[in-house]
Amino acid sequence: MNTQKWLKIIGIGEDGLGAISLVARSLIDHAEVFVGSDRHLAMLPEFLEDQRSRIVWASPIESTIQQIINLRGKSVCVLASGDPLWFGIGTTLLRRIPMEEMVIIPSPSTFSLICARLGWSLHEVETLSLCGRPVSLLQSYIYPKAKLLILSSGKETPQIVAKILCDRHFGNSKITVLEHLNGTKERIISTVANQFENFPEFADLNAITVECIPNPKAKILSRMVGLPDDAFHHDGQLTKREVRAITLSTLAPNAGELLWDVGAGCGSIGIEWMRSHPRCQAIAIEKSRTHFIAENAIVLGTPNLKIIEGKAPDVLQGLPTPNAIFIGGGVTVPNLFETCWENLRSQGRLVANVITIEGEQKLFQWQQKYGGILTQISICRAEAIGSFLGWKPMRPLTQWHVIKP
Repeated sequence: MNTQKWLKIIGIGEDGLGAISLVARSLIDHAEVFVGSDRHLAMLPEFLEDQRSRIVWASPIESTIQQIINLRGKSVCVLASGDPLWFGIGTTLLRRIPMEEMVIIPSPSTFSLICARLGWSLHEVETLSLCGRPVSLLQSYIYPKAKLLILSSGKETPQIVAKILCDRHFGNSKITVLEHLNGTKERIISTVANQFENFPEFADLNAITVECIPNPKAKILSRMVGLPDDAFHHDGQLTKREVRAITLSTLAPNAGELLWDVGAGCGSIGIEWMRSHPRCQAIAIEKSRTHFIAENAIVLGTPNLKIIEGKAPDVLQGLPTPNAIFIGGGVTVPNLFETCWENLRSQGRLVANVITIEGEQKLFQWQQKYGGILTQISICRAEAIGSFLGWKPMRPLTQWHVIKP
């Protein structure tokens, strides 16, 4: 491996090269190849523009990243915005190029500049980027008194964000749009979400802050497991709220982990797994209800939920190795458990729920061979009996939980 630090990633603000450090400027002066957007490359002095190779980011960027890798050994300088490791190109490049081969010099991030303008404490806010990402990611960040810092994808983003807030009955939320931060064209405009139809035209280069204020009709959806059943669109094939909360606590999601939701139904387990932390990932495997899963994933803020339409275990081969597997249906299907167990990583968790006697028999057989814990879950809900209330039991459910050695 070539360990020479041939790749330099330099963060630049709206105030241009004049504000970067002497070290960063020296690296730029001695670079052989520059990579960046048209805006960043236009900041280079004329004598550099004439004598050095320049590469403009293509869309999708993978082809440009491969170009950069092919230049290993040359002195390559990537010009980025602000902090390259905060929703920036530095994070993307580190997936392909070792840190030992690069130097990263950040400038103040957009988020830091926003907090400095508004007097917000950075550790008390939620940060997300909608640049090149589905805008429905915003859904899981909306809750009372939340302070959101959002990297915009363009001049239309503030109006889109405002409409989502209004649709969620958070129309009284305060929105501030900050353009060209730290530059000569800096402009800050504040308004409320329900006035989005009267918004002025914004610059393409903008960021957004939101102070979330609910209306009386707002539906508050917690990030804790156990969303109300009516938060999901379904045809009855839904893991009910109480059982879902128990199941997810047993699956025990951690940041960055991957779940296989096998027999996903309307996708509730995979969606709540992903809502537990922004870096959690899930794959929903379902043969017939994928339209419900896709709709729920968008509405509930997990648009990156991967959906595999087909019958397990046939469609499981070749999927990324999971940290946890939930089998919500099909435990009696031949080779289903064996395929899941074979693909589960060491110390991974497997949880299976059944409501039939035949399913219980399977779980008992697996528990005898592989160990783990069998639990019976019985839930009753109070429902009307004439003018009184009585307990209506849900079908008892048997759950098996096992950790792979």
